[in-house]
Amino acid sequence: MAQARISAKASEGAQQQQPQQQQSGGQLRGRFYRSTSMADRSSRLLENLDQLELRVEAFRDAASAMEQEKEILLEMIHNIQNSQDMRHISEGEREELNLTANRLMGRTLTVEVSVETIRNAQQQESLLHATKMIDEIVNKLLDDLEDAKMRLMSLYGACTSDVPAGPIDQKFQSVVIGCAIEDQKKIKRRLETLLRNLENSEKSITLLEHQKSSVRQSCNSKQD
Repeated sequence: MAQARISAKASEGAQQQQPQQQQSGGQLRGRFYRSTSMADRSSRLLENLDQLELRVEAFRDAASAMEQEKEILLEMIHNIQNSQDMRHISEGEREELNLTANRLMGRTLTVEVSVETIRNAQQQESLLHATKMIDEIVNKLLDDLEDAKMRLMSLYGACTSDVPAGPIDQKFQSVVIGCAIEDQKKIKRRLETLLRNLENSEKSITLLEHQKSSVRQSCNSKQD
């Protein structure tokens, strides 16, 4: 009888423990499934952010391209207004073309595109230093055009990965390296524009001198 009672209590205890274990297992399984669900959700969110990051960078690149296009358009309009061809047409035609050029310039200026560059304190200081070095040369352009051109070419050589045609300004190169990548590209574009404008100016001066020489020769021939 005693043995029978012990066996009955053991069986009863085992039956009571089994639902508790099942309940505990259910909770573990529930927690496990919740963890998996959270991981999936986090992964999806991260994937969405990665895709958005690509779109944000593409958006900034497109805006930067628009900034460059605006600069190019303004430069082209300015070059047409100051070209030699404009000096060799009638006053009425020149006035009409200038009105058109001014209208196009005005419409171009109505487009405002600005891509802000995120900089730390060191990058900001480097940008100001590089800008100051370029401005100092630009301010002396009229004093010595040829010297200014050579100095600008040495600055440009410090910004390009190509083999430079002339000497490199090592000091300027160290300053530019300290700038943000986007600022480095803008500095290089500014130098390209300055050198291009100088080249156009030299061509205009050469053409003007040639025309003056031709006029003098013509006058001397007539006198003879």
